[in-house]
Amino acid sequence: MLNPDVLIGIVMVSCMMSVAILGSLLRTAVPGIARWCLAHGLLAIASASVLIAGTPPKQAVTLCAGLITLTAVLLLVHGMRQFFGKAPGRRIETCAFVMAAAALVYLTTQTQNTAARIGVLSLILAYGRITVGTLALRHAPPDGARYPYRFVAAAAYLGALFHLTRAIAIAFGMPQTPFLQPSAWNVLSLGLAIVTLPCLSTGMVMLAHDQLARRMEQLANIDELTGVLMRRAFMARATDLLHKAVAGGKPLSIAVLDIDKFKAVNDDFGHAVGDRILTHVTSVVSTRLKPGDLFGRLGGEEFAIVLVDTGKTAAAAVMDELRLAVEQSPREGVRCTFSAGIECVMPGDTLAGTLGRADAALYVAKAKGRNRVVMASEVDVPEVVTQ
Repeated sequence: MLNPDVLIGIVMVSCMMSVAILGSLLRTAVPGIARWCLAHGLLAIASASVLIAGTPPKQAVTLCAGLITLTAVLLLVHGMRQFFGKAPGRRIETCAFVMAAAALVYLTTQTQNTAARIGVLSLILAYGRITVGTLALRHAPPDGARYPYRFVAAAAYLGALFHLTRAIAIAFGMPQTPFLQPSAWNVLSLGLAIVTLPCLSTGMVMLAHDQLARRMEQLANIDELTGVLMRRAFMARATDLLHKAVAGGKPLSIAVLDIDKFKAVNDDFGHAVGDRILTHVTSVVSTRLKPGDLFGRLGGEEFAIVLVDTGKTAAAAVMDELRLAVEQSPREGVRCTFSAGIECVMPGDTLAGTLGRADAALYVAKAKGRNRVVMASEVDVPEVVTQ
């Protein structure tokens, strides 16, 4: 049978490698990384203390290793919640861990009940693994690759299954041996730790990289000031929606809007006020669009909206409601209004052609006095042809 000392040494080295890998990601400021890194560091310390103490380990070493392990499990759970933007701690969970710590102290110093002590630790380890796996599955983003989240869940649930089995075995009176003594349970426990701990830390690195990739995508596609799509991302997604609408024979309208006299706002009140006007207008408009609609910034104070499953007349009504909402909510003491032009996608239309007609209607709205919505059918606009 394999020597538990060797296996504990491998677990310790594995945890130290996890600390190094996760530590390299600390500067990315991904939520939860610091707690994951600290948790693996504590597990390495717990393993080292047991290994150095030898067989049998002193009572104080056994107790310290157990308490450190409890803290590490709590940090892993807190880090996973923090990663997904949730509050790290739960009051009932903290109380349960405090009770488990008290039980370890009592079972180690008063009764020297090895089986009960291992049972408490097994239950806590199982809880931590189940919680980490469940959080990874429950809060995985609906879009993009889900593999990293499933990988973390699989590694977590595999370890949880063993710890639960061991706790149940103890409950039914199966004898247990001290951790460093050779036994089937100890070798299996350490063997699973060798397999699942690196898998878990690798999965956490994968989660961090997935979040970093999403950040980069957001920086490339989302306008930092207003929070709406930037021109290139808007044009790409609008083209997809146009093709789907034409293929499905469904109506789709495009509106181009421009904040009225925005240059005067910048000149009279400063660019800081102008920026707040932009964020205010986009906030008012965004919260009133239906799911599936597309909102993007074409440049400066000009924006575009794709209204899915919406004909030109209905789109004009929507845009007029948005116009009134913006007009009736002044910002920074400045009365904000916008002008808009609307066009509906025709059979065989291109995005450039539809946008061109909507843009021409926008200029007519401005020429008529601004703060109004004009449909392209009211304007004599030559067709835009793209090569």
